[in-house]
Amino acid sequence: MSVNTKNTTRRAPRKFGPSKSKSRDNKRQSMLSTKRIGPFKYDMKEILQNSAMEESTASSFLASLIAKASRTSIKDAKLYAKEFISPEGLSEEEYSKVSRLLDRYSKYR
Repeated sequence: MSVNTKNTTRRAPRKFGPSKSKSRDNKRQSMLSTKRIGPFKYDMKEILQNSAMEESTASSFLASLIAKASRTSIKDAKLYAKEFISPEGLSEEEYSKVSRLLDRYSKYR
């Protein structure tokens, strides 16, 4: 009778693909936190109701602003909002409120 000296219950370590380097190639960017979109929309709607912007324009502006802030960066969303500074759009004060809101609801990703 031979005794099995190999431990057959031990498994080899798993390899799931090429190893990833620990250094980050892509820089982290400030983006809108997807967990906090609801409160962000609520606060933005308050600002847009008090602005001179029409309701249909405000709705599409808000959707585009959320898309830019959550997919590209807060910086691009601020540049987009700056394009709407006009007498029939956002005032300077309302733009600064929007900018502060974007910073408040942002997260580095």
